Parts: sequence; structure tokens; C-alpha cells
Amino acid sequence: MHSILDALNAQQRRAVEAPSGPTLVIAGPGSGKTRVLTARAAYLLAQGTPPYRLMAVTFTNKAAREMQERIERLVGFSTAREVWLGTFHSLCARLLRREAERAGLSREFSIYDTDDQLSVVKAALADLNIDDKKYRPAAVHAVISNAKNNLIKPEQFQPQTYFEEIAGRVYARYNALLRANDALDFDDLIAETVWLLEREATVRERYQERLQHILVDEFQDTNLAQYALLKLLAGKHRNLFCVGDPDQGIYAWRGADHRNVQRLLEDFPDARVIALEQNYRSTQVILDAAMAVIRKNPNRQHIQLVAQRSNGPKIVVRELFNEEEEAQYVVDTIAELIRRNAAQPGEIAVMYRTNAQSRALEDAFVRAGMPYRLVGATRFYARKEIRDVLAYLRIINNPADTVSLQRIINVPPRGIGEKSFKALESAARARGVSCLEVIEAGELEGRTAKALTEFGALWRQWVRLRAELSVSQLLDHVLQTSGYRAYLLDGTQEGEERWANVNELRTVAAEAGDMMLTEFLANIALVSEVDNYDEHANAPTLLTLHAAKGLEFRVVFIVGLVEGILPHSRSMDDEEALAEERRLMYVGITRAKERLYLLYPFRRAQWGESDVSVPSRFLRDLPQALLDMRASLFETQQQPTAANGKHEAPARRRARFKPGDRVVHPTFGEGIVLSSTVRHDDEEVEVFFFSVGGKRLSVLLSGLQRAA
Repeated sequence: MHSILDALNAQQRRAVEAPSGPTLVIAGPGSGKTRVLTARAAYLLAQGTPPYRLMAVTFTNKAAREMQERIERLVGFSTAREVWLGTFHSLCARLLRREAERAGLSREFSIYDTDDQLSVVKAALADLNIDDKKYRPAAVHAVISNAKNNLIKPEQFQPQTYFEEIAGRVYARYNALLRANDALDFDDLIAETVWLLEREATVRERYQERLQHILVDEFQDTNLAQYALLKLLAGKHRNLFCVGDPDQGIYAWRGADHRNVQRLLEDFPDARVIALEQNYRSTQVILDAAMAVIRKNPNRQHIQLVAQRSNGPKIVVRELFNEEEEAQYVVDTIAELIRRNAAQPGEIAVMYRTNAQSRALEDAFVRAGMPYRLVGATRFYARKEIRDVLAYLRIINNPADTVSLQRIINVPPRGIGEKSFKALESAARARGVSCLEVIEAGELEGRTAKALTEFGALWRQWVRLRAELSVSQLLDHVLQTSGYRAYLLDGTQEGEERWANVNELRTVAAEAGDMMLTEFLANIALVSEVDNYDEHANAPTLLTLHAAKGLEFRVVFIVGLVEGILPHSRSMDDEEALAEERRLMYVGITRAKERLYLLYPFRRAQWGESDVSVPSRFLRDLPQALLDMRASLFETQQQPTAANGKHEAPARRRARFKPGDRVVHPTFGEGIVLSSTVRHDDEEVEVFFFSVGGKRLSVLLSGLQRAA
């Protein structure tokens, strides 16, 4: 027993030794959450709890394996193996197989993954004669998944919009098809278990009696169905031991409801609340900054993190001119940290709010010849949507590129399947020409002839426009006329994120100016060679803030800290969404052990235009005493001092353009300047272009010139 408790601090020990009854352990970042959970399991077993009467549940297979290994080290392999330990989904699947007959299933039921689920949604749409181009399967499935996570059956579903009315009809048919295939989806595993326990008293009582203690990891990430499951299973003994941190609840977008913490306290008013505030990861400077950000969230359980380590260096806040300069600062600073032996490459992380932000960073790492690892996402130029869009451009540039043609000829779906494409390839080989030339000849037969002919007409149009449009204009035209833009924007958050990546590629194209398509594609190909880097090298890690949860690094950079990115623009009019953005910032800050760099661009480029950014409101929350803010907007700029000690007026940059000047832009053509404003080292001009109307541009970034 002493060996289990000896390594624990006073707060941890209090949690591990807590008497029977409901217990909520609020575990701050770096406070030894996993140690407490596994020690609690070992303690209960040592106190005489039979291992088969103990359930420990977490969210990921990786976390479950780690918990299993730790418990094995404490109590031995054979005892640990009898504990009911696993993810919510795996434990529910085990229970449903045991109780299959009462659940209306066979013991051999299938579990459908994401691709299977979308296939069933498509089949349901077809059965109901609903156009899957108008009602995207992914968007419809998101509504169904949300309903199941909230324990709403098809017959209970109450639509609030016409789209939801359609989704509700599909939900009923979707479920019928699942049952016809003796299958469940991931959401069913939990929802069907809850409904079984609610419906079958004998089953409910058997599991309530058996499970004497239930331990829950990452409790703040549970959804309503998962909470209902825990409440049912703990209905008799009430020994529910939940470990989590509401301040790290950042997964609402995938159904998590951090309000379950409040539900627990309401449903179990006698629950014991224990806070783990001793932090073993970060310096006090970093913890104080994190607390300054998170304490502004309403209705939170207050804890005050205390560092075991010393204060450490101040947090570096820097304003850079744009995303490219920001990325270069990251690379240069990393190189200097490594040179000074302040950190090893693998101890450094660069974090950002959205996957699209990795593009500028990846480019900077490649230019510097510095290897890196990308976690939780595909490298920018290897992402499916980016490869799709580039494939469209490649077939315009090179009609013989059959690989690129095969990639996109049926994306979006055009009814041109694999069999049809193989027939097209055979015809091309027989004639000694490209597939596109066969299509262009117009001698096709069969069911797909019309679809192929229509695609060929589009391709001819794109090739013709190549000589007339810039790369960026051509790209926009292809995205619209191919249907790819509408295909991505399917009403889901994933679709929005994919479109954000395409928008980043549009920015790259706009910055290419009048570059030829061939040169543009060649430059992209050189950058995308980053895929050859060793993923397991001792290299800095690039990852989103969401992917960073649960990780820690000696040095952390958080980039792009401007309004509209963090907090995200989607959260601006939603108080709860804004609170989650604040929790996301808190998670990012608390990943850092020693050094933290918070960066933001003065200007942010969007589709070739550059606009002045507003620094994130979260930066304003940080106490200035904690910060090194040289060259940032937060610092009042000192005026030059003359020899006589008096302040002189600062020299101002002269405007290059004035209202009425005729100018030319590499993409938008000729126009007339309407206004001009000098801002720091740049000049912002408003121009009326004869081809596209009014635009606001950065003189430094846009390539704007006086007309000849």
C-alpha cells in the first residue's frame, strides 16, 4: 500500500484515498491526472475490490493502453487484466455482445466505421429519392450523429429547419438499413447501451450490482449519452470517480459537453470535489499567464495552479509583419535555441488554430532545410483537397497526366466510375493518344458518354482560359465551374476546414502574380517534397491546438494570435463558443514547460489581399509583468530623443500613391487609387479596378505599380 501512495503529493493522496461515494477530481494541466487515476485503481484493488467489479474508462485506445500498463506495474498482470478497462465504445461493444438478444442484435453484429456510415447515408438518400448533391451525406450524418449523442431516437427527432426535416427522414431510413445489416455505428454503441439499460431492469440491475467502482478519465470530454451511461451504471453503489478539467474542455465540435461537470454536481449533491493544483510541468510565469486567460470564463470551478519549478523566463510576445515573416521568425528562433543548447529540436512545438495555417510554416521550414514533424494532420500539400485542386491544374497544364485525371474525373461525383475510366484508358492506349484527347474526339459510347463529354467541354474551356487568366483567376474559375467548391462546402465543419485549406492555396496562387501555370506547379512540387523528411526524426513538431491536448514541450510557439483566428470568427456571436476558444488558448499555453512564444502578424493575407489584423483579445488578458513584448503593438512606441533631450516627432514613411493615380495590379489589371494610408512600414491603398471593382491592398504585398 505504501508503495502506491509514497510518490503522491498531499492533494493526489487525498484523491486516491477518498472514501466511497461520488468524487470529482479537478486535475489542472500537468498535475498528475493519470498517476492519480491509476493509483486509485490500484488502491481499490489493494483494499479488496475484486478486479472484475472495477471499471476504468477513457477516450482513446492509446490512453487505455497506458492506463492498463500502469495498473499492471502496480498490481500485476493477471489482476490488471480482469479490470473492465477500455474506451467508452469498446466497453459498450463488449456489453452489447453479452446482452445481444435483449438488445435485439446478434452477437456477431458489425460495427460500421466512418466510410461505412456515409455509404449507408447515401443508400438511405437514394431510397428516399433525395438528391445527395443537394443534401450532402456528411452533413446529413452530422445531424444524425448529434441526435444519437443526445439520445434522440428517429421517432423523437424534432426538426427546426427544412434541412433537419430531410435529415430526420434519412435518420429513420439509415437506422433501418443498419439493422437490416445487423450493424451499429459508433454512436449506436453508446446510445443503444443506454437505451438497453433504461429498458431492461434485470440487465440494468445486474451491471449496477457488478460494477462497484467506476473510474472515468477526461470527464470534461464526455457527451450527454456517455454521461447518461455512467449515471445508470453507478446507480446502486454511487462510486463514480471522475477525473477531468473543465478548463480543458475543447471538443464541443465533436459532441463533448463540459457542462457534464455541473450535471454531476447536481445529480450527486454529496459529491466530494478535490482539486489537483500542484503543477509538475510548467514554470510559474507560464501558469500565471494561463490563469489570467482562463479566469475570465464564466461559471467555472476555480483552481489556482502552483508550479513546482522556478519562475523561468518571461513569455515572448512578438508582432511580425505577416504570416511569412512570422514563420521565418519561428524558424530563426528555433535555430538559435538549438545553437545555444537551450532546447533539442524534438522538445519544440509550433501550434496554431487551424490546419491551413501550417502552409506558411511548412514553407519556411523547407526553405531553411530544417526537418519537422506534422502531428494530427496531413502535410499541407499532401491534403486530399489540395491534391485534388492541384490535379485539376495539372491536367490543364499537361493533358497527358492520366494520374491527375483519374484523381478528379469523378470528384465531385459525375457518374464516371472506375470501370468507365479503365475503358477510357484502353481506348487512349489503342489510339496512341491521351484520355482527354479521346474525350475531346467525341466518339464515346455507353452510359457515361454524356458525363465524359460534359467534362471534356469543361476541360477545353479551362485550357482556353489558361492563356487569358492568371493562375489565381484560373484556379477560382475551375473551383466554381467544376463544382468542387460546392462539393467541399457540404454544411459540415470538416467541409469548412477543407475549404479553408483551399483558400490558403488560393492565397499562394494570388501571391504568384503573373507567374506561368507551369512554373507555379513546379514551385509547388518542390515545396511538397517535404514529405521525404523522416517523421521520427528529432525535429520540431507542428500541430493544431486541438491536437496538442495531452502533450507537453520544453518550448512552445503559438502563432496567428489575431481576432478571427483565435478566437475563431465562428465564435464571435456565441458566448459558449467564445468560452471554448478561451479554453483552447489555455490548453496551448499550458503545453509549455520553460519557454513560450506568442506571435501575431500585423497583416494577414487573404486571397491576395492584405488587411491589418487585430491582436487576439486573449493577449490583452496577460499581465504585462510576465511578458517580453519588444516590437509589439502592446508597447507604446518611444519617440526619438534629440541631443537636447527633447522628443522629436517620429519620421513618417511617405505615401507612394495618392488619390487619382492610375495603377496596375498583376491580377486585377488597371485601376484608380481612391485613398492611401501609411501604416507602419507599409501603405494601404483603396483602388477601383475596372475589371473587379473596389479592393483594399497592401502596397508591399500586392505588387501594385503605377500605370505606364
